[in-house]
Amino acid sequence: MFFTGSGSHRRRTHHEKTIARVGVASLGAALPFLAAASATAAPESVWDAVAQCESSGDWAINTGNGFYGGLQFTASTWAAYGGQEYAPQAHMATKDQQIAIAEKVLAGQGPGAWPQCSVTAGLTAGDAPAQAAAEPTLPATPAARQENAPAKATVVRQRPLTPGTATAYRVAIGDTLSRIAETQHVKGGWQPLYQHNRHAIGPNPDLIYPGQQLTLPSPRTAEPPSSAVPAAAKPVTAPDSQQTGRPAPSTATGYLAPVSAPVTTGYRVAGSNWSSGYHTGVDFAVPTGTGVKAVTSGTVVSAGWAGAYGNQVIIRLTDGKYAQYAHLSSISVAPSQAVTSGQQIGLSGATGNTTGPHLHFEIRETPSYGSDISPQTYLAAHGIQI
Repeated sequence: MFFTGSGSHRRRTHHEKTIARVGVASLGAALPFLAAASATAAPESVWDAVAQCESSGDWAINTGNGFYGGLQFTASTWAAYGGQEYAPQAHMATKDQQIAIAEKVLAGQGPGAWPQCSVTAGLTAGDAPAQAAAEPTLPATPAARQENAPAKATVVRQRPLTPGTATAYRVAIGDTLSRIAETQHVKGGWQPLYQHNRHAIGPNPDLIYPGQQLTLPSPRTAEPPSSAVPAAAKPVTAPDSQQTGRPAPSTATGYLAPVSAPVTTGYRVAGSNWSSGYHTGVDFAVPTGTGVKAVTSGTVVSAGWAGAYGNQVIIRLTDGKYAQYAHLSSISVAPSQAVTSGQQIGLSGATGNTTGPHLHFEIRETPSYGSDISPQTYLAAHGIQI
């Protein structure tokens, strides 16, 4: 499905791991699927370890959460990499068949397709089989993809390229098409780079993700293009009070709202989407790329990937409470860093388990899940109405 500004999230069960997460979960973009290898490149024991991490080693698992089989494929990934030659869904295929498709995913996307479990299991890019890419299978309607972390993240650079040669490029954390076009000297800037890779990227040039394979068009220039970064490649700025119809947050008490936007899902809303049986925070309807601010001063205790919450930041506030900001597309703070009231800590997004871009915000008694209190009541006590 396409993401919308009124997205929400749900917490996964024990088996609902994070297979994409960057480029695998609910990515409708057409991805190259590769000719099947004659033999498994990664040892079977490594795939067993990945499956143990992803699904407790249950190769026939189907919990109804949209992820299937021991390696937790989505339906779109299973189909895009040729899995339907074996079975309609991954959990209906044999272990060997699931591994065969996983080899193709590994070759096409790298171990980042299983961002946490590949590390746990020791799955590396060197395990990918050497295969020639086939023509991608394009879906009838491209679906939305997980948001990548924009330019504030640390950028891992590729090796220098020789101007005028056609070369594959693996998207790194922090990359945008404009950044890639500039650093790799793509003639004409980001637009020809996007057109050259539209089949892999899909309809939105802003949505690329770490580990995705692109092809740099030829010829390329010897110098970076001088054109400015186009508006389409820039993050969306936070809406102001005139855009939202809401008053700007007051900082008279040293507190403010994390974003200037309406709450779409309130605290303690009941529902089976959440493992606790209710919504443990509030959701703000904001587009991807909206600046997220610290509601007051504090110290960052956690900043990074958090499964169903996607990219999250947890800050210990000066009064001992904890604020959680989840589903971020980009994080701009680090653990142990002191932050001030109103300081931008990241950009909103749709990472983790979510139906669309939004900010999930919690106030907690401890840093841990399950210690939540009402964010509305807490902020209201400090003069902030959300």
